[in-house]
Formats: sequence, C-alpha cells, structure tokens
Amino acid sequence: MGDYALFTGESFRAVPGARRLMRRVVRAGLEQGVRCLPVILIVGMFTGLVLGLQGYYVLNRFGSETLLGTLVSLSLIRELGPVLAALMLVGQAGSALAAELGIQRNSEQIAALETMGVSSHGYLVTPRLLAALVVFPMQTALFVTIGLWGGSLSGSMLLGLEPGVYWSAVERAVEMPDVRECFTKAVVFGLLTVSLCAYHGFNAHRSRGATGARAVSAATTRAVVLSSILVLAADYVITSFLV
Repeated sequence: MGDYALFTGESFRAVPGARRLMRRVVRAGLEQGVRCLPVILIVGMFTGLVLGLQGYYVLNRFGSETLLGTLVSLSLIRELGPVLAALMLVGQAGSALAAELGIQRNSEQIAALETMGVSSHGYLVTPRLLAALVVFPMQTALFVTIGLWGGSLSGSMLLGLEPGVYWSAVERAVEMPDVRECFTKAVVFGLLTVSLCAYHGFNAHRSRGATGARAVSAATTRAVVLSSILVLAADYVITSFLV
C-alpha cells in the first residue's frame, strides 16, 4: 500500500515536467472515453430496463407504482451508476492500461525512457490519471441518463405507467446532494482504479513466479480484480460518510 501511494504521488508530482501532456491527456481520454462508450450505453440501458421492471412489480405490491421514477433515479444516481460505470471502465480501459504498461516494462521501453532522462511516470501514467478525473464523471453521467431512459421504457411503454408520472417522480426525488455524491464517487473511482491498474502494469516485472507474457497476464488480472474490489469498498466508505 505504501509503494502504491508513493507511485500515485510521484505521478501527480510529475505534472509540471510532463512532456506533451495535453496531447497525451486527450489521447488517454479517447482510450477511456470513446472506446468504452458502447459498453457504457449498453449496460446503462439494460440496467435501467431491469430496475424499471423489477421496481414496478415490487412497488405494485404496495400500490405505489407512481414511485417508480424515485426508485430508479435514486438507485442509479447514488449507487448503481457510479459503481457499474467504474466496473465497466476497469474491465475495458483499466485492463488495457495494465497490459500496455506491462508489455512496455518487459520490452524495456520504460527503462529506455528513464535512461534518456524522461520521467516514465509523467509520460505514461500522469496523462491517464488526469484524463480519468474528467472521463469517469462524464461516463457516469451518460450511464445514469441512459439508465433513466431505460427505466422509463420499462415502466411507461412496457408496463403502462404514464410517462409524466415517471418523470415527475424523478424530478421530485433527485436533489443536488444526490448529484454531488454521484460525481464524487465517479472522481474517486477514476483516481483509484486507473492508478491501481497503472501501478500493477508498471510493476509487472515484480510478479512472483512469472516472467514475460505470463507476468503481464498476472499483473493485468490482479489489477482488474483488485480495482473492482476497491470500487466496492470505496463505495461503501463514501456512502457511509455522505448518507
């Protein structure tokens, strides 16, 4: 944990001297954002559809179908949106980052950068971290928006609930603290997951009992698994403070 904390701190300290920083931040944003867009849209839509379907039948038992918009919106904004969006980004962008850095470590590209006097943290890791602080909230907002429309499709068009009733409940339920919690979680998840994936890829050569391609594979698997666990743990901690 201490080594990981030092690694993350070194990546942020390298911001002033990082070469071609804006160009690499934009490139990292495309990798984390545009390439992950399809999975965010698909998972967000089906999450909203399932929430609308299950929520309607649960609320129908108590004669409270008009609260479907409240259930879907608060579930997505406060919990499911940030968590599921982060997990999808970890599975696609995080695994690719860990594998890329692991390959660069094994092929001695990172050592070559350091030999030339270029900060490997500033060149390879810092742009990814800065991009994550922007991309994760944007992807989370998109996930939540698509999920709300999925809930509307389930409740209004498939189960007969009036669209006006659904969206009125959403408008009444969502308040600024809910939105603030959503984006706070997105920023924290982005920082934690991208830095952890970068850390494991950067240190792939330290894998015990594995070298070469096996070391990269082990580092990538470890990065994705630990990042997913860290997202859920951080979600509990943040929720416990903000509720």
